[in-house]
Amino acid sequence: MRILLAGGGTGGHIYPALAIAEKMKTLHPECEILYVGTQKGLENRIVPQRKIPFRTIVVEGLPRKISPAMFQALGKAVGGCLEARKIVKEFSPDVVIGTGGYVCGPVVLAARMAGIPAMIHEQNAFPGVTNKILAHFVNRIMVNFQASEQYFVHKERICVTGLPVRQEVLNTERQAGLDYFGFSEEKTTLLVSGGSRGARSLNRAMVAAYPELLKQKDLQILHLTGAADYADTLKALGEKQIYPEDYPQLNICPYLDEMQYGLAAADFCVGRAGATFLAEITACGLPAILVPYPYAAENHQEYNARALVDQNAAYMILDRDLTGDSLRQNILDLYQNREKRLRMAACARAAGKRDALDQIVHLVEQYCK
Repeated sequence: MRILLAGGGTGGHIYPALAIAEKMKTLHPECEILYVGTQKGLENRIVPQRKIPFRTIVVEGLPRKISPAMFQALGKAVGGCLEARKIVKEFSPDVVIGTGGYVCGPVVLAARMAGIPAMIHEQNAFPGVTNKILAHFVNRIMVNFQASEQYFVHKERICVTGLPVRQEVLNTERQAGLDYFGFSEEKTTLLVSGGSRGARSLNRAMVAAYPELLKQKDLQILHLTGAADYADTLKALGEKQIYPEDYPQLNICPYLDEMQYGLAAADFCVGRAGATFLAEITACGLPAILVPYPYAAENHQEYNARALVDQNAAYMILDRDLTGDSLRQNILDLYQNREKRLRMAACARAAGKRDALDQIVHLVEQYCK
């Protein structure tokens, strides 16, 4: 059994592929895995750390406007296709899986030209350009959001699988999360996260909201600022005479490697609307206040957020409308209305796909057979 995976650029494309690889190796120790990415993407660092065989091709995204850069990118795309064709021929996989990013284009097309089954996974509610093109050639289109089905022509190829979530996220108990941060089980916990890089606008809105939020005696807050904005956030709080060490119910840190503890401890959350974060909070049944990143490709984070809003699992504040007042009002609304919070939690859990990885692996096994 041989499986070739392609995906890169961001963690949202890489980690689902790694989850598939690791699950397949667990179920089928004899399974051979090869991961194809680019040298510039995060995959060049992350994949080798997992001891998964890794090869690269030279390819980059095409600019939207005609320019010298476009012709240069086209030249690299042709070269990337030749490299991908060579890798596919040498490895001779039973199935090829693309999890997103422009590196998938040459690899998946090379597989289909060789008559090898291929699958793609679309994490976002609004599909990326590469997956829209590849959808015409692949055998199976796996999607995270049911809302994304409308953007694909070949409905018969679609399977709503959800997005694979790490086992530690699924298995960590709430008490373990509370103990990790020294939080009280009697209080309501809010998780605020702008992602690994943070979100400056979200941090500034939280700073503006803190004077009122810190008056709520039964509210405890874990605020992940992102490493780049941590010092500036503390400085902005200091200007308001707010010092985290004076508030045992407040934990502000730049990032959290053990995110499973933050998710387990939380009763509700505030964050961006990246596909991985949404998959994790729905798997954990967390009501959310979502502030989509406004510069994401094709504005896909807003589409992601709307998918949860439509299922009554989240509120949404557009970044342009984000202020300390708007954020504070939404936070207090969920904090003070436990019944509403529980209803939204049930909707979030219903929207989540805790068995996403099992579904995907089952499809992969079918093509390998």
